[in-house]
Amino acid sequence: MTAQQLLQPADDAPNNEALLADIDTINTNLEQLGAEERVSWALENFPVTPVLSSSFGIQAAVMLHMLVSQKPDIPVVVTDTGYLFPETYQFIDELTERLNLNLQVYRSPLSPAWQESRFGRLWEKGEAGIKEYNRMNKVEPMARAFNDLGAGTWFSGLRRQQAESRQSKPFVEHYHIAGLNKPVFKVYPILDWHNRDVHAYLEKHDLPYHPLWEQGYTSIGDTHTTRKWEPGMTEEESYVVQVPAMHLTEVQAISRHRPIDIAIVSCKSYDTEWMTGLIKRHLAPTGFVV
Repeated sequence: MTAQQLLQPADDAPNNEALLADIDTINTNLEQLGAEERVSWALENFPVTPVLSSSFGIQAAVMLHMLVSQKPDIPVVVTDTGYLFPETYQFIDELTERLNLNLQVYRSPLSPAWQESRFGRLWEKGEAGIKEYNRMNKVEPMARAFNDLGAGTWFSGLRRQQAESRQSKPFVEHYHIAGLNKPVFKVYPILDWHNRDVHAYLEKHDLPYHPLWEQGYTSIGDTHTTRKWEPGMTEEESYVVQVPAMHLTEVQAISRHRPIDIAIVSCKSYDTEWMTGLIKRHLAPTGFVV
């Protein structure tokens, strides 16, 4: 199967067994396609019903826009832990209205207050506590959503650059989580994207980052597990995306206290184009030349 053949529409309904048997070849060929072509092929060839999960994090608008551009009614599943930032709820509302999302919100049957009353703050109780917290608030609600929707294909915006553990992840895998009635095909269309690709897509389509990005956050989860990036953090330690070697607040502090005209920022792990755009946004109002 060639990359060109991958772009041809399927003649028949998806055959899960055939797809599984050919999954290595499919992954090899998807490597040659662009992200939007991967979405198109997956929607055409993988099982119905497709769903997109989103945490409405820093770069969530990319996948949301990319998927609804090709399938406007795709269910968008968000698991609401009850501990999201107020800005995250506002971001969900903003993107739902702007992109006309088919939003599907799932939660634990136990409210956050009830959970804390019964179990205490599970995220403060070591690995076992965190595992149980995630099971109740993320895994079980997600499995319930997929079962309710009859999901066969799961689109996700994970990227290899975000974590060392994702370096060998394929574009498609047959995936199962506890509580699912059946495994699903999980598809990662932007798996090979770098930060500059994300930034370029958002700029091209006039899409926003999460509002807390402007405050120096590079990953957004629950309020009790999210930290601003600090110098020396790895990408995984910042939970989603590593920011430049110079933190935004440091850049802004320099602009206030040092009378220089040119800012030079070292960014070992960042793409120059993405970084330049970031610096311009934050330093242009100060009179810096980048």
